[in-house]
Amino acid sequence: MPPAILKPELPPTAGLPLAFGDYVRRPDLPFVQALERWPCLPGPILTCSGTAALVVALKTLFRRAPERNTVIAPAYSCPLVPLAAALVPGLRVAVCDTLPGGFDLDPLQLDELCGKNTLAVLPTHLGGRVADAGLAVSVAARCGAYVIEDAAQALGAFAADGNSVGLAGDVGFFSLAAGKGLTTFEGGVLVSRDPALRAELAGVARETLPSSLFWTLRRNLELLGYGLLYNPLGLRLAYGRNLRQKLDRGDEAGAVGDYFTLANIPLHGLDGLRGRVAANGLARLPAFLAAGKERAKARRQRLAGLKGAVVLADPPGADGVWPFFMLLLRSREQRDRALQKLWRAGLGVSKLFVRALPDYDFLRPLFQGREPDCPNARDLAARMLTISNTPWLDGAAFERIAGTLENGL
Repeated sequence: MPPAILKPELPPTAGLPLAFGDYVRRPDLPFVQALERWPCLPGPILTCSGTAALVVALKTLFRRAPERNTVIAPAYSCPLVPLAAALVPGLRVAVCDTLPGGFDLDPLQLDELCGKNTLAVLPTHLGGRVADAGLAVSVAARCGAYVIEDAAQALGAFAADGNSVGLAGDVGFFSLAAGKGLTTFEGGVLVSRDPALRAELAGVARETLPSSLFWTLRRNLELLGYGLLYNPLGLRLAYGRNLRQKLDRGDEAGAVGDYFTLANIPLHGLDGLRGRVAANGLARLPAFLAAGKERAKARRQRLAGLKGAVVLADPPGADGVWPFFMLLLRSREQRDRALQKLWRAGLGVSKLFVRALPDYDFLRPLFQGREPDCPNARDLAARMLTISNTPWLDGAAFERIAGTLENGL
């Protein structure tokens, strides 16, 4: 038996591996121009993270409509979303339940929540799947609110109309965090179809995200480490050991990386070197995502054939990306039994977010006095697990996962 440190560890998501040439080769186009060419994002604005992009979007819209102070987010989403709103003084967050067995906003509850105080609604393209942003647009329009599309995990996904996600509403944003497809280790992209709003966003971004030598050096070192360690052996050290230590302590939220504070959200500019790496990586991203979709086709069928299991998918005509599969099992007990066998196995099986947003202790102060009603989001958190679609997950390893799930169902 090889030492534990030499056993492969698969990531929970399918990030684009970096190449040495990404650091040194001059890209054919600067990163912003490359994003305009594919996936056809108009005038993209670069930020230091997806969260920073959301902060800039909220600050800009709040300046436009200071009488509106409420942001409506899905009750099952990244904990960084309400924290981003907390960084804009005067804003509050309300959560909207999801539809049963899915992540789209519940239209009835959304309609009840929207009103004269609503600044923005945040439909979320969760895990690369394409959300029904049109629903949010129509409901928000009735009360005069804006729509910000959270496409953090969905760069390269397209809606049914053929346009990139992030362009159906007023503002959209993407994340370039580690493991999210294309990466600058941390980074973000902010977009808007409206030229006037885009100019305002760019101005607020310059004001909010100053250059920082400290963060430039730190993030470039972290990106270099990502390039060296983002592989099945390096991940055993960089990811797997910490994962198992936290699971052994019963700290599932820590294992997933769900704990954040406002201090975890630095606001600074994105430097040119990481922009060069991203531009070179973007040239390979369409082919990488296309290969992921091909892997996903057959594997989705295998997972969908499991008794009582549902693979969350895109609406008709939409074309999402597949960093991982979101698999909904029949009960929390079945999901937990499966994770007990698979989470520590180094096969890329995990949870996306451990809880619905109102159920994180560190977020509860943001919802004090208004206990959210979100049974569907809580059910989603209780019954879902994720399975990586990394190219390093070969057929035998995938069948091991599917067989374990099948035996448990």
